[in-house]
Amino acid sequence: MDILYRKLADELASLINAGGFQSGDRLPGVRNQALLRGLSIATVIAAYRQLEDWGLLEVRNRSGFYVKTKPAAAAAPPRIVVTTMRPAPVTGQDMVLQLIKAANDPAVVQLGAAVPAAEFLPTRAIEQALTKAARQYRVRTANYEFSPGAPELRRHLSRRLADAGCAVHPDNLVITNGCQEALTLALRAVTSPGDVVAIESPTFYGLLQVIESLGLEALEIPTNPHSGMSLEALELALSRWPVEACVVTPNFSNPLGCLMPDAHKQKLVAMLKAREIPLIEDDIYGDLSFSHARPSLLKGLDENVILCSSISKTLSPGLRVGWIAPGRYQDKVEYMKYVLNLATTTIPQLAVTELLENGQYERHLRRVRGDYAQAVARMTDAIVHYFPEGTKISRPEGGFVIWLELPGDVDSFALARKALGQGISIAPGPIFSASQKYRQFIRLSCACVWGNRIERALVSLAGLL
Repeated sequence: MDILYRKLADELASLINAGGFQSGDRLPGVRNQALLRGLSIATVIAAYRQLEDWGLLEVRNRSGFYVKTKPAAAAAPPRIVVTTMRPAPVTGQDMVLQLIKAANDPAVVQLGAAVPAAEFLPTRAIEQALTKAARQYRVRTANYEFSPGAPELRRHLSRRLADAGCAVHPDNLVITNGCQEALTLALRAVTSPGDVVAIESPTFYGLLQVIESLGLEALEIPTNPHSGMSLEALELALSRWPVEACVVTPNFSNPLGCLMPDAHKQKLVAMLKAREIPLIEDDIYGDLSFSHARPSLLKGLDENVILCSSISKTLSPGLRVGWIAPGRYQDKVEYMKYVLNLATTTIPQLAVTELLENGQYERHLRRVRGDYAQAVARMTDAIVHYFPEGTKISRPEGGFVIWLELPGDVDSFALARKALGQGISIAPGPIFSASQKYRQFIRLSCACVWGNRIERALVSLAGLL
């Protein structure tokens, strides 16, 4: 057996190194491999374990053996932009509409909007779940599913949160139209027009639009590409300004992809709790860790943290199913949800329930985490290869976006306009800042189907630079 397993391991290692199997590819199952080669199951398992020891394979729980994603090419991380911290109204968000329109244009190479390509989503399983929901709940789906939303969906979400170390009763969850609505409800519940909200910088431009629409002022806190919001800078800001709320994405923030260490999470929660400042947690990327370990939630440290999330980045953006755990603002959020749009559509809620109940969601996560890790590594490698020397790239630990600092005196707004003229959509840095910082930065989405079209787009961007 020793000779047979080593022979198989050597053969498969040669195939992997020669490109016969690509990063993220699934190897044939143990039984199939044994039948194919006339070997015992024990021999195949021993060979696969040897490939694991060599760093060529990884095991995904209940999913199989996969070719390990190679680390992305080394590149310096983007710098932390530190300026005078002063509350300011949000400006310069008009280009976002162009990004969204471009995301619906099949002629445009989509690198701007953080919308996963359909190939990353379980479209067949979603179709089956929608069909089953429509057939099984024919009368129910014709009616409103008034706030707080479908009880069976809230029960499954409560169980998932419990698995992540966060106890939230199903009755304390409200179903929303995506995470964007959840963030809107959270900020409406804890602020009034003119209030100051502390946010990460750079931050998700959708949050900036919510702040702008509510007449709030944003206080940008410098954010580290590795550890998240600077707690020292936040403490200084809290001592100088009347902050009424703080919004953070501690798990794989957009656009940096950083993961806040547990010790920082504890300090952040304690700092705001001591000052009685509401803390709003955006966890939309929390299920997309490259390490397959689900990171902890701020909500698990304090029940009054307001948790917002959705399945838009993991399962389907089109279903528009999100949720909010509002803590002590439960009654206020339920009422505002009703006033805003009465209810979230019933069929998608029941379809998501089905995917959670039958295990399809978890199976999809086990696959797509590796797919996103591979996509980020591949895009990073290409940028290192094609872009000018001095380009700096974030190293996300989850999600599927990367943040680039471009060398020289580059205006990313001008670059985005020129790129769109060549049929390429990118996200310029200033839209991730309330005060339009980050002129030399861009964000790229890696959740696209790799091929000559994407590679040519990157070559074109490099040419524009």
